[in-house]
Amino acid sequence: MKAYLILEDGTVFEGRRIGADRDVVCEVVFNTAMAGYLEVLTDPSYAGQGVAMTYPLMGNYGINEEDAESRRPWASAFIVQSVARRASNYRSEEELDRYLSRYDIPGIAGLDTRALTRHLRTRGTMNGMITSREDLSIQACSKIARDYRVTGVVKMVSRTEMEHIPGEGKRVALMDYGAKNSILRSLRRRGCDLYVFPYNTPAEEVLAIQPDGIMLSNGPGDPEECVESIACVRKLYDSGLPIFGICLGHQITALAMGAKTVKMDYGHHGVNHPVKELSTGRVYITSQNHNFMVKADTIPAEGKVSFLNVNDGSVEGVTYDGGRVYTVQFHPEASPGPVDTNFLFDRFINVMGGQLDA
Repeated sequence: MKAYLILEDGTVFEGRRIGADRDVVCEVVFNTAMAGYLEVLTDPSYAGQGVAMTYPLMGNYGINEEDAESRRPWASAFIVQSVARRASNYRSEEELDRYLSRYDIPGIAGLDTRALTRHLRTRGTMNGMITSREDLSIQACSKIARDYRVTGVVKMVSRTEMEHIPGEGKRVALMDYGAKNSILRSLRRRGCDLYVFPYNTPAEEVLAIQPDGIMLSNGPGDPEECVESIACVRKLYDSGLPIFGICLGHQITALAMGAKTVKMDYGHHGVNHPVKELSTGRVYITSQNHNFMVKADTIPAEGKVSFLNVNDGSVEGVTYDGGRVYTVQFHPEASPGPVDTNFLFDRFINVMGGQLDA
């Protein structure tokens, strides 16, 4: 079936329908990963967004639920140049097109995703509508897209009840703003006794378990919308406990400390973003997925920039209170992507043990 991606500025890309047979309006972003499409689809940070993959072929190794980053895919739509008709991998349990249909996720294939990417890089991230309807005008579709807003997505993807995952090591309270499974795996691999809390849990309830440290997860949407979480993190900061924040957790911490965030032109989405650690001068290749960034000139005196993006100079990490609290914009747990910065989880364990210079 023929399908169209109509952007809010009236630009039209023609392709064919894949996945669910329904219209969808979403924020369109591009991801530069060559593989890892299941991890991308199941990353809760993509809630409300349609993901365009710049690498042309998707679905060639199928779907394996063991690799999923959450209980279901959260991307609103999937935009690709080509989908493999048949998966070829001994671990495959299902083909990509069927998987999208099963979770009612619309998609479009057969369009020039690199032309779409160049358009978004030039004009900035924008909303779009995927439709097969011939009775709607381009003007009508572009207006529908323009009126769309990504809101309420942290509530959508977060747990609704606290979950305890026993371990013999440090007791960690993980705030779930849309936590990827790889964060849990990274902490469990280090023996942590995990308590995973819904996004809106009061700080007093979190502190009642007497954790050794606080983990702030990734998540979707505009960080300024997370008013409850910002107030909670400020109280958690004042508790004196070690805190490690990733992605949205990084942004929420900055807002809790009085800094500002701003939406980027087209964000960072992919597995090949270089960041420089200022204390060592080392450059790491990182996995990233965010549309907002912390403004460097608004970071308070308690904070110190620890990582910068090599490509555009944006803030990629901040430490507070001498290293007791530190946050990063990228994903040290990766999946998909490189594990260059996985050592940051070891640093968290050390900080909980009192080694602030680890």
